[in-house]
Amino acid sequence: MPDIPQAQLDALLGGLAPERPVLIAGPTASGKSALALAIAEAAGGVIVNADASQVYNCFRIISARPSPEEEARAPHALYGHLPEDAPYSTGHWLREVSALMQGDQRLIITGGTGLYFSALTQGLAEIPATPPEVRAAGDEMPLEDLLAALDPQTAAGLDQRNRARVQRAWEVWTATGRGLAAWQANTGAPLLPLSACLPVVFDVDRDWLNARIERRFDLMLEQGALDEIAALRPRYDPALPAHRAIGVPELIRYVDGEWTLKQARAEAVIATRRFAKRQRTWMRSKMSDWQRVTPG
Repeated sequence: MPDIPQAQLDALLGGLAPERPVLIAGPTASGKSALALAIAEAAGGVIVNADASQVYNCFRIISARPSPEEEARAPHALYGHLPEDAPYSTGHWLREVSALMQGDQRLIITGGTGLYFSALTQGLAEIPATPPEVRAAGDEMPLEDLLAALDPQTAAGLDQRNRARVQRAWEVWTATGRGLAAWQANTGAPLLPLSACLPVVFDVDRDWLNARIERRFDLMLEQGALDEIAALRPRYDPALPAHRAIGVPELIRYVDGEWTLKQARAEAVIATRRFAKRQRTWMRSKMSDWQRVTPG
């Protein structure tokens, strides 16, 4: 069962039309997947992944993908369906969701990648593909150099600590000569406007979430996260988005003998908490008109 009170769950399910899509956003470890599964089992639907790390097949445990037992309880889509070196963008994700919308089952879209949700409900600019040589050059640049090259309007609208987002903006600027903010100003109609779905966002207490993050990482270790990392080590490439999942670089340093397991665990928990803080800030700013649920 999800951690939200039964009264909140009943309120969400009350009067929910069979065809109405549900969006569930929230910071990492907040309980999104459990809520999605509860809704799918009670009201029907396909649970669709909206987490950028969980699309890759190289990790189940370290990316917190649903377990095989959970996947057996309801249909799931876009989880672990890509090889670790596959190029994947918000545009790719939107096209896959669009195809799923042609089916006859309700979509229950859940995850923590805010950009996926904003593109889904507000539209996505049609930006030309980035040439491979531009991406390769960006991979070699320090974050501060990428930021320094951006136009002020784009830089002001970015999470400047999120390297993937900053590098993407730099790639757009370098490849097109036009800032990402300018491209986004010419955005088309959304695939799924908020008025056509039930949008839900987790509003969680910081200390409650921090404790859950720590417990979840310990559970990952118990479930075999180190085995996943050891299997990955021969082909580990920190330039691949799939290999940047929180916990991977930290446990790689343990496997390589640079850190103790205690140190790797502590650093991974700190990195996850920082990531969750950015997610909470973004969601409170960008999802103020979503229905809020508060775990009890």
